Amino acid sequence: MKLIYSTLLVSTLLFSCSNANSEKIQITDNQEVKDSLPPVETKNANTDFAPAFEGQTRITGVKTTTPYSTKVITDELDAPWGAVELPDGRILVTENEGNLRIVNVADGKLSEKITGLPEVDDRAQGGLLGLTLSPDFSNDRMIYWAFTEEVDEGNHTAIAKGKLSNDEKTIENAQVIYRASPTYDGKLHYGGRVIFDKNGNLFATIGERSDKETRVKAQDLNTSFGKIIHITTDGAPVAGNPFENQDKARPEIYSYGHRNPQGIAFHPETGELWSNEFGPRGGDELNLIQPGKNYGWPIITYGIEYIGTKIGDPVIQQKEGMEQPVYYWDPVLSPSGMTFYKGDKIQEWKNNLFIGGLNSNHIARLVIEGNKVVGEERILADEGERFRDITQGKNGELYTVTDGGKLYRITN
Repeated sequence: MKLIYSTLLVSTLLFSCSNANSEKIQITDNQEVKDSLPPVETKNANTDFAPAFEGQTRITGVKTTTPYSTKVITDELDAPWGAVELPDGRILVTENEGNLRIVNVADGKLSEKITGLPEVDDRAQGGLLGLTLSPDFSNDRMIYWAFTEEVDEGNHTAIAKGKLSNDEKTIENAQVIYRASPTYDGKLHYGGRVIFDKNGNLFATIGERSDKETRVKAQDLNTSFGKIIHITTDGAPVAGNPFENQDKARPEIYSYGHRNPQGIAFHPETGELWSNEFGPRGGDELNLIQPGKNYGWPIITYGIEYIGTKIGDPVIQQKEGMEQPVYYWDPVLSPSGMTFYKGDKIQEWKNNLFIGGLNSNHIARLVIEGNKVVGEERILADEGERFRDITQGKNGELYTVTDGGKLYRITN
C-alpha cells in the first residue's frame, strides 16, 4: 500500500509523442518536507541479519522538490552497457554484443556501428562493457573500455584502448592493455567499469566469476578476481599501489574482497573513490574504497545464496580487518553504473549519488553526508526498465541507458 503525505504534492504530465521522443514532466511543489519520509524499501528482507550501524540499510526516504523532466532520446540501442558524453554533447555508447554507437541527443539518431574493436565473448553477462574517455580526448581521441575476451581456456575481463578515427567510423590501433587472470571457463561476474583518476591513470573493476571455486579468489592477492585494480594507460601497475612490494600479491591490486563491482565514481568534492557491487540474494553494497582494504566477500556478506542457503562457515556479517559497506540493500538493487551529480541545474542533487538498478527497475538517488547515506529516493521507478549505466552531461543533465535499448535524459 502506498502512503500519501500531505506535505508533498506530486503531479505528472505525460506528453503524447512518439516512443523515441516521449517526454515526461515531473512537477513537485517547493514546500520542504520537514518530516522524514519512510524508507523507500517496503518488501521483506531475505535475511534477519542485523546491520553493523544505524542507517546502514533502509535509510529514511527523500523526495526531489525541484521540477524535472525525463525524455527518451532513443529506444533503438541494442543492449547498451556503458555511456559517456563526448565533448560536443553526443553520447558514446557500448552495446553488449560488441558495438560502439554514437547517439545525437538533439534528434535521437544513431551512428553506424563503429568498427575496429576486438571480438567479445557476449554469452550471458559477458560482452562489451564499460568505457571512459581520455582526459585529453579532444586532442588524442583515445577511448578506454572493458570487455570479455575469449581464449582457448575460457575467457577473462580485459581492458583495451584505441583511437576514435576522425570520421568516427572505426577505432584505430585497438590494443588490450590488461587481462584479468587466471582465465576461467565461465559466463558470469566480470565487473567491467573503468574510470580515470586525477593523475591520468585508470581504475577498473574485476568480478570474482561467481562460482564457488572462483569466489574464494576474491581473497587471494595473487589473482585478479574480485578486485579493483589501478593501472596506467599502458596497463602497468601504478607506482605506490598498496601491494607493490608484497610477495605473491599482484601489484596492480588496489582493493580486494569484492563480488561483482559494476559501478565506480569519484566524489566531486572529497575526491574519494566509491564503488558498488552485487550481493547474492540480498546484500548489494555501496563501498568507500580505500587502498589495500579488504571488503570481505565471500567471508562476510549481508546476503544468502540464490537458493536460500546461508553463505560462509561461520555465517557472519562482520569481521575485524574487513570493511563494512557504507550502505547495503536487501532485497537487492542490482546496482550497475553510477555517477555523482556535480551539476547546477538541480541544486538539491548536488553531490548526490545516482546508481542504475537492474532487477529493481529504478535509479537510486542517495544523499550522502559525512560518508554516510542519509536519504534515498527512487527515480524513474514507473518505467519498468533495467537501468544499466548513468552519466552526467556537461550542462548538468543526467543520461541513463537501459537493457531494453533506451537512452533517457533527465533534466529540469
